[in-house]
Amino acid sequence: MKDNLFELEILTPEYRFFKGEVSAMTFVADDGEWTILANHAPLVAVLQPNVIRWKADGVWKEAVNAEGYMEVTAHKVVVFCGACDWPEDIDVRRAEEARKHAEEAIRQAKSRTEHKNAQIQLARAMARLRNVNHTHL
Repeated sequence: MKDNLFELEILTPEYRFFKGEVSAMTFVADDGEWTILANHAPLVAVLQPNVIRWKADGVWKEAVNAEGYMEVTAHKVVVFCGACDWPEDIDVRRAEEARKHAEEAIRQAKSRTEHKNAQIQLARAMARLRNVNHTHL
């Protein structure tokens, strides 16, 4: 592995979404957007539903991630998230339905847990819709 590269592995409960050598990766955490480069200090971070971007072979790639967390070491980043999708695989109609369903669930929540779960679902739907709209401009 070259000095400026590190291994990135993105895992979901169902499958390995991506594994390869990258020179940079960017993600959104509770406290904002972070960029990781090779030899980064160890870190554990909570992922917000948003977009993960990484640079492999000089080309930036991106995918929409659900909530999760990641572990960073000097030569490897492992992302664990509830789901991860390529922008071209996102069904806009389905994402819009998920947004509406989550908004209704927020309105009808009877407990903090129900409200928090609905907020997570809304954040994921909005991330998917933002990414699809961004890639189709």
